[in-house]
Amino acid sequence: MNYGIIFYILSSVLEFAGAFMLLPVGVGFFYGEKESFAFLLVAVVSLLAGGLGRLKKPKSKVFYAREGFVTVSLSWILLSLVGAVPFVLTGEIPFYVDAVFETVSGFTTTGGTILGDVEYLSHCTQFWRLFTHWLGGMGVLVLILAILPLSGSYNMHLMRAESTGPSVGKLVPKVKSSARILYEIYIGITVLQILLLLLGGLSLYESATLTFSTVGTGGFGLLNSSVREYSRYVQTVLIIFMLMCGISFNTYYLFLARRPKEALKSEELRAYLLIAAGAAVLIGINARGHFDSLGESLYQALFQVASVMTTTGFTTCDFNMWPMFSKAILFLLMIVGACAGSTGGGLKVSRLVVLLKSVKGEILQVIHPRSVKKLHMDGRGLTAGVIHSIRMYLVLYAGIYLISVLLISVDNFSFETNASAVMAMFNNVGPGFDMVGPVGSYASFSAFSKVVLMFDMLAGRLELLPMLVLFSPRTWKK
Repeated sequence: MNYGIIFYILSSVLEFAGAFMLLPVGVGFFYGEKESFAFLLVAVVSLLAGGLGRLKKPKSKVFYAREGFVTVSLSWILLSLVGAVPFVLTGEIPFYVDAVFETVSGFTTTGGTILGDVEYLSHCTQFWRLFTHWLGGMGVLVLILAILPLSGSYNMHLMRAESTGPSVGKLVPKVKSSARILYEIYIGITVLQILLLLLGGLSLYESATLTFSTVGTGGFGLLNSSVREYSRYVQTVLIIFMLMCGISFNTYYLFLARRPKEALKSEELRAYLLIAAGAAVLIGINARGHFDSLGESLYQALFQVASVMTTTGFTTCDFNMWPMFSKAILFLLMIVGACAGSTGGGLKVSRLVVLLKSVKGEILQVIHPRSVKKLHMDGRGLTAGVIHSIRMYLVLYAGIYLISVLLISVDNFSFETNASAVMAMFNNVGPGFDMVGPVGSYASFSAFSKVVLMFDMLAGRLELLPMLVLFSPRTWKK
């Protein structure tokens, strides 16, 4: 294990955390809020500590996948621990465990909260809370790779460990250029949504913070009612951008590179849109009795499907009151999630497509034992290694889910609460059912259960392995 280079990169992460906190400081100064000094203090300390840590250059640049996984997981833990401090210093979230839970939920773009009332928060605290979604959406280390003059083998290991999906490739030959392209697209979508929300009558502050939460597919809001009080125009913009950010950003790159045929032939994209449309129609028909018209029912169903499938977590109504069939569909959408390479969470549509192809292949193999048929996706053959890794991912996914449900059951809440809470946290969705539904929160869970749920959020966002390798003794051997 190359501890020197890990420490160097963690110092860079700490320095960036300090720089990011200067933004809520500016917001606090603009609104004349004393809470901004808490952010300023943490920003200065983080900048100094990170800068001092980077003075010591690593002696060895040897960097393998093991170092990549450890660096990424520790970076996210460090960001969450540091990012929670201002909440405590301002007194707006007085207990540190609660503050860390809120921050982990922010950076992992989960959107589950321990706050019963978010409207009392200061502007600078609200800005930081929602800005963490934007930072975590594309990935903090991807941003660092795009900016810092890092070189060597560790670039791709870091990007693979932090990016979502069964496999990660480079858009262009250089990893640094790939990271920069991804963030340019990400920033472009962010600016576009801010402009559209401004046209909808929202202030610049509201437009920016709501956009951070949307493009990062996070779900934190400025209002206790989430987004149900906004106009139909604003809600429609949110639907469009939630669905857009649930699509792989590689697709947008292909369009910009004038390769639309290659982008549109994506089986994952077609499956993603088909699942979203089908689920919205089924829920719209099933939940018809809760709305004045079929049109309104279909609209509300589409909003919740877009929100849950992209793991954003915005709500315009209390879907806890919907029929069980509709709630079951939403629960399954939590599992499916968005596309690989997007800012959304979940199992990922690409994994689902490959698993279904694999099952179909096994059935055909039983029927025709002598036939040899290779599985393909988007015209490319799937290697045995990719299929094996997806199956193993599913096993780990199910194992962690079941263990987590068992662990938080010590709080003695209902099975619906526990099962949906873990599913919502693990898939970075936010709201679940029963006590943790759209009008509920995670405040009632014990500190132990909150730690379990924090692990689930981080494991879900980082695709399991980066968090799991921390618990292997072999990881830490030189």
